[in-house]
Amino acid sequence: MRGRARLVTAGLAAAAMTAGLVPVQARAAEHRPVIKWTACAGDGLPARAQCGTVDVPIDWALPDGRTTTLRVVRLPATDPARRIGGVLHIPGGPGSSGIEDIKRAAGDLAGIRERFDLVAYDPRNTDLAAKLPESCARPAVPALIEPSDRAEYDAQARAIGAAIRECRAEDRSGLYGRLDSVAVARDMDAIRAGLGERRLSFMANSYGGVPAAAYLRLFPDRVRAMYLDGVIDQSAGWTNQILLGYRDLQRMFDRFTAWCARTAACALHGEDAGKVWRDLTAHADRSPIPVTSPRFGEGRLTGSYLRWFGFVPDPGPGDSRWLAFAEAVDKARRGDGSGFADAALGNAAVWTMPLVLGMTCGDDRGYHGYEEYVRARREARRVSPDLGGAIFDQLACAGWPLPIANPSRPLPVRGLPPLLGAGTWSDFALTDSLVRRVPGSATIRYDGPGHVLYLSGDRCAIGHATRYLTDLTVPPPGTVCRPGDRPGSPGAASAPAGPPPRHP
Repeated sequence: MRGRARLVTAGLAAAAMTAGLVPVQARAAEHRPVIKWTACAGDGLPARAQCGTVDVPIDWALPDGRTTTLRVVRLPATDPARRIGGVLHIPGGPGSSGIEDIKRAAGDLAGIRERFDLVAYDPRNTDLAAKLPESCARPAVPALIEPSDRAEYDAQARAIGAAIRECRAEDRSGLYGRLDSVAVARDMDAIRAGLGERRLSFMANSYGGVPAAAYLRLFPDRVRAMYLDGVIDQSAGWTNQILLGYRDLQRMFDRFTAWCARTAACALHGEDAGKVWRDLTAHADRSPIPVTSPRFGEGRLTGSYLRWFGFVPDPGPGDSRWLAFAEAVDKARRGDGSGFADAALGNAAVWTMPLVLGMTCGDDRGYHGYEEYVRARREARRVSPDLGGAIFDQLACAGWPLPIANPSRPLPVRGLPPLLGAGTWSDFALTDSLVRRVPGSATIRYDGPGHVLYLSGDRCAIGHATRYLTDLTVPPPGTVCRPGDRPGSPGAASAPAGPPPRHP
């Protein structure tokens, strides 16, 4: 169970979105919690760390109803005489622990901590496997498929919808159906109030961009600054963002094939690696490859599973991930799919668990009918011949039977400060799609692979974020960071932001 819960975060490495106003905003503003801080150094936290909790309504439409408790950690500013305020870290996932993030990254964020209290929390969707009944962690269908016709599409959606209803009926916590990013954004504002800050600064990453954008919509006058790293523009609609992501993913796959062509250690060296992959996935579409995973049991590798979960865009240290991928492809074409078994079967199971869908589908993540599914799949295959198709999370959310709490719609920008974004080869376009909607904003392009720069210790991106949060100034358009750069070095200066190079 815990292993499956941890896969929730891994399966969401490409994501983030926006929010919708609901009529309870005025009453929600009356919720003014008090955070009682206690010392909590130890357990991986830096010295002087302070721990507290915030009780927030489970249903923000009923502010005096049942509550849930959020854990909060504050690292006080190290130069209190020059303290500016607080910066709230919004974790990704969804389901990631912001507190665990800060344990790992506090040293790299020392520059921010000089002038700011660094605040982290565990959102209401953290550790859901311990909060929801066992039925919520059971896959809704034996195997998620790309339907070949309307009947298959409708049947899969009905099965997933039935599993979601069962989960909700058995949930005694009251949380299920109230895990969307609007609820999370309102929780964030309760933390702001508990900190005693009139306006707060934010750092968000990956799926954390969804509640971050929801906060921009709901409380624009309470945002001092916001740094967004590797997020997705949910306000533009999931299908549009998925197509942007497929373009970048195809570029990364092209980098892989070029790398393999010049790297003797690649298991597909001397062949057309792209053709080998396309032949493998086409064969698996017709005749799925039987596999057994020590963790997830028996299953079959379909072409969809391989396209969804097989390729790793980041080559890894010493190209280790691409070496492993090429070897797995070589074995799979000979009938041994073991190199893909854990990732494919694990993610396929996770992405039909009601507890996972409860964190994302309310953010308008599903297809709006069979026709949209067909159009999106066709366009994705055109954009990315090697990896494109229907996307797994949208397929699963097509069965969502509850109201969409956070519909995709344009982000209002009036009253917002300029934002700062940062993105890598695989997520720059997604992040910039959101950031550039706000006048005066800018997105740093990191000329390399990866995801979430400020939690990865990249000094260049962290330096720009620190300067922006401190001075409220953004770098010039076209600013580029390169691996190993420090802010102010030649590689970090303003430069044309054209298409990324095709080779790692």
